[in-house]
Amino acid sequence: MWKSFMSGQPHHVLYGILLGLAFGTISRLFMLRTDYRQYPTYPHGRIIHISLGVIAAALGAVAVPALYKKDYTAITFLTLAAQQFRDVRKMERETLSKIDSQELVPRGATYIEGIAMVFEGRNYLVILSALLTSLASISLGVLYGVAAGLLSLLIVRKLRAGKTISHIARVDTAAVRIDGPDLFVDDVYIMNVGLSSNQDLIAKRGIGLVLTPYNANGKATLSNLGQRQALLYDLSTILGVFRDDGEPALVPMAKLDMKDGRLAIFLIPQEQDAEKAKAVAQRVPILESAVRMPTEASVNQGEEGQNG
Repeated sequence: MWKSFMSGQPHHVLYGILLGLAFGTISRLFMLRTDYRQYPTYPHGRIIHISLGVIAAALGAVAVPALYKKDYTAITFLTLAAQQFRDVRKMERETLSKIDSQELVPRGATYIEGIAMVFEGRNYLVILSALLTSLASISLGVLYGVAAGLLSLLIVRKLRAGKTISHIARVDTAAVRIDGPDLFVDDVYIMNVGLSSNQDLIAKRGIGLVLTPYNANGKATLSNLGQRQALLYDLSTILGVFRDDGEPALVPMAKLDMKDGRLAIFLIPQEQDAEKAKAVAQRVPILESAVRMPTEASVNQGEEGQNG
């Protein structure tokens, strides 16, 4: 196969490029999903991301034959692609930030940054998939290229999704109670509710959850305001929110118990199903920029820090 490539028979190269383009595009389609967050929007948002995925797949597929022909200047196209995908991340951040201002329960800056990061990173996974497929096909044969493409799809599936709240904390339903003007979820104070009409509504429709972290890492992650806002947004999006603009007493809230690090969540959903709320909270993604791991610090492992 290598000799036929070097002797000037281009069809093996063409097969490798097409195969890399195909598997790269398939990997982008595999990672593209419009879910309860309704983003990317359908159809135009999806068209934009599919188009960028095809471009990324083409760049990864043609890089291998360019290197075989010692056309090292072709690598500069990958550099330009990286800049383009960073611009995509910036575009997604700005778009979602503008949309967020119109939400009854906003995503928050941390959630938006996580979504923008994911869209950038997935284009790099597309390039990787196309590159591996094209390399195996051109150097070893088409069947090896198909095998490499299938392997790359497994890698993409592994890297497509991260951890969820269920990995760091136990989620339990909890009682919502009004003690005078004070609102509690279990024994965690949430806020002061002054109007009796709001107190009656909360007592009738309010749902409470308590998240108990498994360790210090989970406690630190749940204390992040961006992670808390992500929990409130997902719960409100899936279950609905029983409020309109200008009603601060009905806004979903998440408060920490300062004694033990538990996180109490209060919400008034359209769909009053506490077990479903519990299931939703367990599936909320852990935001990469919200992850904290204090147990990894040397002082918490009984190790002395090193200079330099």
